[in-house]
Amino acid sequence: MIFVVNNLATRTFTSVFFVVAMVGSALLGQTVFAVLLLMLTVLSINEFIKIVTSGNIQPALWPTLITGSSVYALITANAMGLLKTEWLLAAIPIVFMLFITELWRNKPTPFGNIAFELLGIIYIAFPLSLIMYLFDPVILSGPLHYGVVLGFFLVLWLNDTGAYFIGSLIGKHKLFERISPGKTWEGSIGGFVFAMLTAWGLSFIFQQLTVPQWLILALIIVVTGSLGDLVESMLKRSLGIKDSGTFLPGHGGLLDRFDAVFISAPFVFVYLALFCR
Repeated sequence: MIFVVNNLATRTFTSVFFVVAMVGSALLGQTVFAVLLLMLTVLSINEFIKIVTSGNIQPALWPTLITGSSVYALITANAMGLLKTEWLLAAIPIVFMLFITELWRNKPTPFGNIAFELLGIIYIAFPLSLIMYLFDPVILSGPLHYGVVLGFFLVLWLNDTGAYFIGSLIGKHKLFERISPGKTWEGSIGGFVFAMLTAWGLSFIFQQLTVPQWLILALIIVVTGSLGDLVESMLKRSLGIKDSGTFLPGHGGLLDRFDAVFISAPFVFVYLALFCR
């Protein structure tokens, strides 16, 4: 009983600190939020490389961190209007340097290493950088203001919270037992309701998007965010681990916390770019 209470207190404290850090940095503006996401990019890639390293698979940590940070920096600078779009082409030779770097490492599975290095960059650095376009996007005909960024995370969090509580109370029918035995259809429906109500409420506070646009955005976030959670569960199951790390006490690692963001962000970006201009 004492362990359960202590664990709940730890989870609660971590959650509050996490939310305050994310919301506070977003309110302080694009630059502060960009620095926070850069830190999360570096820490998440580091966590990813550590968990996939085993046996013959030995991705290069520092080249991946440098490449991932460079890709993030280029896209973020473009999102902030500091870099012309054509300069994004610089990411191509930077990424291909990973192939050249492997020539000097003399590892047994060089292309397996490269594959995981590229996966870490695509899975983590790329989606986190796309979030920066939701502030004052160059290609979205903005400005969209910090409200859309906050809305994106609030809908994700409330979907996750609703799914957890409803699933814990009445969850019986497994959603995807092979990948994540704890998730249920009842929990998913509960999360969906929480998320849609959140989006509806946000539409009256942040009117950069219309009510239908907010609701469609929430639907995209719910579906892709839930799939992102399953994708990370699939990764952990394939590696035979329970948590991706211990960075967030009571919650596991950063990959555990941002799994929904990694898959959801690209879909949200494309939706806003194509249908909310």
